[in-house]
Formats: sequence, C-alpha cells, structure tokens
Amino acid sequence: MSDLFALAMPWWEFILRAVVVYVLVLGMVRLSGKRALGQITPFDVLLIVLLGNAVQNALLGKDTSLGGGLLLAATLILLNYGVGWLSTRSRRVETLVEGEPVLIARDGKLLDSVLRREMVTSSDVDAALRQQGCLSIDDVALAVLEINGHITIVPKKG
Repeated sequence: MSDLFALAMPWWEFILRAVVVYVLVLGMVRLSGKRALGQITPFDVLLIVLLGNAVQNALLGKDTSLGGGLLLAATLILLNYGVGWLSTRSRRVETLVEGEPVLIARDGKLLDSVLRREMVTSSDVDAALRQQGCLSIDDVALAVLEINGHITIVPKKG
C-alpha cells in the first residue's frame, strides 16, 4: 500500500514525458491526414488502441504507481485544454493543429492528385454526393474536404 503513490522518477519527468509524447503523437496524427481523423473505421479504432498501448511505456517508464498515472492523466488533460484554448485564440495555432479545408473537386472535375495526397477514395466522394443529394460529380461546383474529414458538396446552380 505504501507504493501506491511512490513515484519511480521525479514528478517533472512525468510532465516532460507527457509533453513530448503529446506533441509528437499530435504531429503524427496530423500528418496522417484528415480522412483518418474524420471517418472512424474498425482499422482506425484498432490504431487508436495500439497507439495508446505503444506510448504507454514512453509515458510511464518503470512507474506503476497510482500517483504517476494520475499525474500523467492530469498533464495530458491540461495539455489538451491548453491546445484547445490556444487554437481558439490564434489562427496560426488552429491551422497548425487542425489544418485547413482542401478543395477536392471543382466544376464537375475531381482533383485526383489532391485526393491521393489526402487519402480520399472515389467511394468517399460518391458517398458524400449521395448524402448531399447530387447524382453525379458533373453536378458539383465545388467539393471541399473539411478539417474534420467530412466532404462538403456545393452543387452547380440551375
């Protein structure tokens, strides 16, 4: 019972590890693209579980104490709150963390190089067309991949 709160390393090392892992994993997730964030599939759920397990040792080291786990949880929650707070106050931070919408189709033509770069399949576009009442890509003035992974369709007029 005495080991319940006994830390295996200094308290500041927990915080440093949490900050480093948070920043690096956030960067990796951002580099993985909008589709990975916006459309959760069984593969994405598996990735999230395995990612959590993979960074566990980087966060905890040899510590298994309740205090260490709670300190890490508090640090990660505060980091997440801080990033959210900064994102609402700085356009640069918001763009860095969340990205920007991307044009994926214009005037009835898909931008294939953009689709490949953003890892969006033609099936994804077709599903968005159906959901938003367009019969064909020919009916589209603009299609935008939003920062949350959703595809917005702006139909042609007339």
